[in-house]
Amino acid sequence: MANNPIQSNTVKRIKMRTVVVGGLITLLFLILISRVFYVQVVQADFWLSEAKAIWKEQDTIPAERGTISDRKGNMLAMNIPAYTVVVNPKLLNELGIAEEAAKGLAKLLGKSEQEVLKQATMKNSKGDFLQYRELRPEGWNIVKAKADEVIAFRAGLKKSYEDRTYKKIRDTGITLNEGSKRFYPNNSLAAHVLGYVNKEGAPVIGLEADFNKQLEGQDGKIVYEKDGNRVQLANGNAQLVPAVDGSDIQLTLDSEIQNYLEVAMKKAYEKYEPLSITAIAADPNTMEILAMGNMPTYNPNEYSKSNVGSFFNHAVGSGYEPGSTFKIITLASAVEEGKFNPNAMYKSGSIMVTGSRIRDVNRAGWGTITYLEGLKRSSNVSFVKLGLEQLGKEKLINYFENFGFGKRTGVELKNEAKGILNINYPYEVATSTFGQGPLAVTPIQQIAAVAAVANGGKLMKPHIIKSIKDPATGKVTETKPEMVRQVISAETSRKVGGYLEQVVSDQEIGSGRNAAIAGYRVAGKTGTAEKFIGKGYSKNEYIVSFIGYAPVENPKIVVYVIVDSPNNPMVGGGTVAAPVFKEIVSQSLRYMGVKPDAKAVEDGGKQGTQTVPDLKNKGIQEAQSELKSRGMASKVVGKGTKVLLQIPAAGAVLAESQQVYLLTEEQSKLALPSLVGLSLRDALQVCSSTGKRCVTEGDGYVVKQTDAKLNGEPVVKLTLQSPSEQQAAKDAAMDAAKDADKNGNKSTDTEADTVTDVEQNQDTE
Repeated sequence: MANNPIQSNTVKRIKMRTVVVGGLITLLFLILISRVFYVQVVQADFWLSEAKAIWKEQDTIPAERGTISDRKGNMLAMNIPAYTVVVNPKLLNELGIAEEAAKGLAKLLGKSEQEVLKQATMKNSKGDFLQYRELRPEGWNIVKAKADEVIAFRAGLKKSYEDRTYKKIRDTGITLNEGSKRFYPNNSLAAHVLGYVNKEGAPVIGLEADFNKQLEGQDGKIVYEKDGNRVQLANGNAQLVPAVDGSDIQLTLDSEIQNYLEVAMKKAYEKYEPLSITAIAADPNTMEILAMGNMPTYNPNEYSKSNVGSFFNHAVGSGYEPGSTFKIITLASAVEEGKFNPNAMYKSGSIMVTGSRIRDVNRAGWGTITYLEGLKRSSNVSFVKLGLEQLGKEKLINYFENFGFGKRTGVELKNEAKGILNINYPYEVATSTFGQGPLAVTPIQQIAAVAAVANGGKLMKPHIIKSIKDPATGKVTETKPEMVRQVISAETSRKVGGYLEQVVSDQEIGSGRNAAIAGYRVAGKTGTAEKFIGKGYSKNEYIVSFIGYAPVENPKIVVYVIVDSPNNPMVGGGTVAAPVFKEIVSQSLRYMGVKPDAKAVEDGGKQGTQTVPDLKNKGIQEAQSELKSRGMASKVVGKGTKVLLQIPAAGAVLAESQQVYLLTEEQSKLALPSLVGLSLRDALQVCSSTGKRCVTEGDGYVVKQTDAKLNGEPVVKLTLQSPSEQQAAKDAAMDAAKDADKNGNKSTDTEADTVTDVEQNQDTE
C-alpha cells in the first residue's frame, strides 16, 4: 500500500512536537533541578539563616529598677506590682456585653463611659473588631487594690451573662496585664530630692533622673525558635541574656528628721502663706544632708495633680540675698583676722559709705554699744565697720570665696546653681557684709559655710548619696566625707559659736531668742533681707530666714530655714523662721539621742528625757526592773519570757509621755497594744512587728488609736500630733478658761518693729 503523503507529514509533525515538548520539559526539569541544587546546596546557609529568623521569637526580660532608701534602710522609692486593664472588642461584641462592660469599667477607673465604649467597640480599617485595646491612661499601671476591683467586676459580668443566657464562657473580654510601677511609700516625703518616674516609666526630675543610669539597669532578652502556631519548639535553640537589675541607692537622709522638717515647714507655710519655704538639715561634721525640703510640695505618686512650680528644688537651684544670716561669715572672717573685739564700742544707728547712708533696723540706733551687743541686735552698722573698714574688700571677698560662695558645692543634685558673687565698689562691699547687694547664695552653699563655722573651721563638700550597691556583684560604693579646705581655725570656730549662742540665749535683746531650746546650747542668726524685684528693692516683700546649729559645744545638726515673702511684711526671720528651726532641731536632738546639757537642765531647761537601754534577750522581769530604775514606763507585748524586740531601739531618747514596748513572741502570736505616745516610725514598727495594718493621720506622735476599715479590710487608724501641736492644744484649753479681755494682747519682735522704715538696700535685722 502506497504511503499517503498527508498522513506521513502529520506523523512527522507529531514526532517533532513530541521531541520539542519533551526537550522543553527536560530543559525545564534540568533548570528546576539546577535551581533546587543552587538553593539547597549552594545557598543552603543563607536560606537556613532566613528560615531561622522567621522561626525565632524574642522576648524582653525587663530589668528591676533599683530602690532608693534613707540612711537607715527605710524605703523612699521602690517598685510594686501594677496592672493594665485590656479589653477585647471582638469578644465583647460577640457576647453582646460591650456596653455593660464599658459602663462598669468607666465607673471603676474614673474614665468617661463614652471613651471606654469607644475602645470596647474599636474596629480596624477593614471593619473587623480589634482584639486588644488598653484603657489608657486611667486603666494603665493601676495598683493591686484597684485591679482586685476590676477582677471582681469581671467575675460579676461573667456570672450575669451566664445566668442570662444559660451559656458557660471562659472569658469576658476583660484582662489585666501585670507589670510594675514606681511607688513612693511616704508620698510627699523628700519629694524634691527623689523626683519621680512618670507612668511611661521615664524619670523626670530629682535623683530619679540624675541617677537614672545607675537605677534603671539593663533589660535582658530570651531568643527561641517557634513553629507555625508560634509555640516554642521543644528541641529548638534558645539564647538567654539575663537582665541586669539597677543599683540600689542609699541616701544620707533620715526619714524621721525629714518628717520633722516637713511638718514644721508646713505649719509655717499655712500660717504665713509665702511664695515658698525651703529648709535643709545636715550633719555639720560631715555635711551629710539629713533632710531637705520645700513648700509647696507634691506627691510623686500623683504628680499630675500638682502644678509645675511645686516641683522645683529651691534648696540647690535658687539664689537669694541672704540678709543677716550672712553676718556669720563676716563675723567668722573678722574673728579669724583678730578684728573682732566683743567689748569694743561703736556708734550705732547709721553710717555713711561713699555718699549713701546705711541704717540699722532701729534708725535712731541704740547709742554707743559694744560689738557683741551689735551682733545680738543684728546691727548693720557694726558689720559695715568690721567688713569694710577693718577687713577691707580684698580680704573680705577672699573669705567669701573660701567659704564656698560663687561656685557650686558639688552636691549630687544636678540643677545646682552657683550663685552670684560680684562685689566691686565700696558700697557693695558694705552691703555684702550683712548679706545684701550684688550677691546671691543658694541654701546649700549657706548651710555648708555655716557648718564650717560650727565644726572647727572645715568646709565640707555636701553629700546626699551615702552609698550605691550593685545588685549583680554586691559591691557597695560608699561616699566618704570630703574636706574642701580649712577656712578658719578651730579656735575661731569655738569663739564664733560662743558669740552666736548669745544671739539666741539672750532673751531680752537677742534677735534669735525664738530659736532657744530648753536644755540645749544653740547658736544661730536671723535674717530679713529686702527682696530685689524688677529694678529695685521692695518695701513689702522680704526673704526671712534663720540658720543655726546645736549643741554649740559638740554640734550634731545644722539647720537653715528660708521663707520667701511671708504674707505679713512686719515679721522677720526671728518670728517666722526661728520657730521652724526650733521645732526641727528640738525633735531631732531628742531623736538622735543627744542628751540635754546638765547645766542647762539645772538652770530650768529640763527636757524630761532618758536614753533607752539595750534590753534584747533579757528576761521580762530584769528588763522591767532596769526600766523602772531609770524612771521609764514599759509595756509587755506577748506572753513570752524573754525580750525578742524592743521599741524604741536601744540608744533612743525617750520623752516623758513615751513608754518602751517589750515584744516577747513571734509576729503571728502578738496582739496590737496601745501605741499612744509613740513616734510615727516606732508606731509603724510595732504595727509591722505584730502583723497589723495601720493607717496614719497627721504627723508627730500618736495621740489616738481606733479600729477602722479601709476598702472593707480591718485596719488600725492612728492619729498623730507634733509636740508643738499637743502643747498648742493644751494652751488653747487653758486660754479658753481665761478672761476674754486678756486674749487681745500681742507680742512684739524687735527685729521687725521698724522694718518698713528702712532705706533702700538695707537688711532689716
